[in-house]
Amino acid sequence: MPDQPIPAPARQSAGTTPSSSLASPPPVGNFPAPGERVFHGFNGLGLWTLYMKEVRRFFKVQTQTIWAPAVTTLLYLVIFTLALSGGGGNGSGRVVLGVSFASFVAPGLIAMGMINNSFANSSFGLLVGKIQGTIVDYLMPPISEAELLFGLVAAAVTRAALVGLAIYGAMVLWPGVDVTIRHPWAVVWFGLMGSVLLALIGVLTSLWAEKFDHNAAVTNFVITPMAMLSGTFYVVTRLSPVFRTISAFNPVFYVISGFRFGFLGQSDIGATNDAVIGAALGLGVLNVALALFTYGVLRSGWKLRS
Repeated sequence: MPDQPIPAPARQSAGTTPSSSLASPPPVGNFPAPGERVFHGFNGLGLWTLYMKEVRRFFKVQTQTIWAPAVTTLLYLVIFTLALSGGGGNGSGRVVLGVSFASFVAPGLIAMGMINNSFANSSFGLLVGKIQGTIVDYLMPPISEAELLFGLVAAAVTRAALVGLAIYGAMVLWPGVDVTIRHPWAVVWFGLMGSVLLALIGVLTSLWAEKFDHNAAVTNFVITPMAMLSGTFYVVTRLSPVFRTISAFNPVFYVISGFRFGFLGQSDIGATNDAVIGAALGLGVLNVALALFTYGVLRSGWKLRS
């Protein structure tokens, strides 16, 4: 059988290159281009699954994530009442804002424990995923960036609430401490806003950090000073004008003072309840702005997909 001639390859049309022929085809009809993620509606099941994953992660080590902060906070209470109250350790010797020192410092310690653990929880998940190479567990599921952010923040707020309840329960049993709630709305609102604020900062930290040292640097040089210099152990009005001005720009100060208002019925934010309500609204606006910014960073894929 005679050999068949081999047909010559087809010539490329003018203006085409090999790379262009390998490019992804354009979308056809209502179908998106290959590789483009499209989400239709709200994925409630995916959001719930992410939330439960994050909650179970910290609940597996609840001794470290919930009960240890309660013990640490009680140590703060004992040490500072012994050192500053002058009442034999029960906080009855020194009076601040019309109550014993122990009763004054207790609400601030509860709020501080909540916000610290909210930051610790939200700053851990994505960072561990990037270091261990399991970040695809967050990026591949069919959930949007908004649902991812909401799930991470909700889990952090859940941990903060559990820590707050543990600390509150311990302080109820502690002698010389009055933690009667006088304004429940202030306790719930400022506790929630403070936890959300630090959870959003934690997500931003986990996006920026590339190793645990980066996370520790933010904790030691940003979060801890903000918490310790927020009026937890003192009244801000007794500070010098310079430090009072610095405290006015510290959002954690408003969280601590507003949370304390819910227990004592008074705070050092201002002389009227309108000042407390203004601080509550201001924290809400700040959280909305920070959430939009965090969503934009998360949507851009910065340090996640590179």
